[in-house]
Amino acid sequence: MVASYLRHLKALAERACGAALQRAVLGRPVYFVDGDPQRDAQAQAALEEAARAVGFGELSFQYEPIAAALDYEQGVAAEQLVLVADIGGGTSDFSLVRVGPKRRTRLDRKDDILANHGVHVAGTDFDRQVELAAILPLLGYRGLGPSRPGEAPREVPNRVYFDLATWHLINTVYTAPRVHELRRMRAFYGDARQHERLMTVVEEHLGHALLAEAEAAKIAVAEGGATAIALDAVERGLASSLDAAGAAQALEGDLGRIVQALRETLAQAGVQADAVDVLYLTGGSTGLRPLARQLAAALPRARAIQGDRDASVAQGLGVHAARLYGGGVHP
Repeated sequence: MVASYLRHLKALAERACGAALQRAVLGRPVYFVDGDPQRDAQAQAALEEAARAVGFGELSFQYEPIAAALDYEQGVAAEQLVLVADIGGGTSDFSLVRVGPKRRTRLDRKDDILANHGVHVAGTDFDRQVELAAILPLLGYRGLGPSRPGEAPREVPNRVYFDLATWHLINTVYTAPRVHELRRMRAFYGDARQHERLMTVVEEHLGHALLAEAEAAKIAVAEGGATAIALDAVERGLASSLDAAGAAQALEGDLGRIVQALRETLAQAGVQADAVDVLYLTGGSTGLRPLARQLAAALPRARAIQGDRDASVAQGLGVHAARLYGGGVHP
């Protein structure tokens, strides 16, 4: 998939420039894998191998939040200390960077990068938490088993729900042995309708559709207000809802981990929160208001500036590529 994507980018760039390109600057998250330098290096090596497989010869990597800082720097008139928050679908990355008109002409910016840190929590994790909170309880998540004399009802087994809410694990629920196992679990449910809905989702392969509904609900609430979640594909007339308070409660743990990663970035640099001039937000998930508010609250003196959520990193990679290679490169 990565090689196909890079091949497509190379073809577009060659058509735009009218010549074959052999150089590239590739963006990467601060951490591909949390807390495992060896696997992180392996992930970058795999990306580099894919790039070389489609014809790129000379390669350079740049952290995506650093690229966003370079994009932001194009418009500043005075020196600033900027905390870049690049929060997308899979990772939340932070970089503390000095920017300014006298600095942006320098190719070597190593001394201007005070700290990098990241955590593998972001948009897809938010979708997962929304689905667990607002959708999967209708299918039995955290539901109770039948009542028995002298015993408190037990919670139904929950592994299947965590798998259904995790993008890359959904298809594992559809295997024949797993479906057979879930059918036999009917007796674990005090509410037979919950088990029936679960089996509808599994047998009709609706897992990814439910996760898409969770993502849409998250986006709707982020834009303001509450939203209804129609689940007619599971059961006619079945619906749930999500409001700002419910979203905030569902995401509390993940948002806390992201804010802690911001604080860790400052700690690595030995910089106090009130020394930061600007909080620069980029990446699709920074549109989530509770997240943006919590990040801003962690930097009491900083101006919060929303960059282009989709293009800041790409534009910054272009700036870095032009400085590094001159013409004939593709960010």
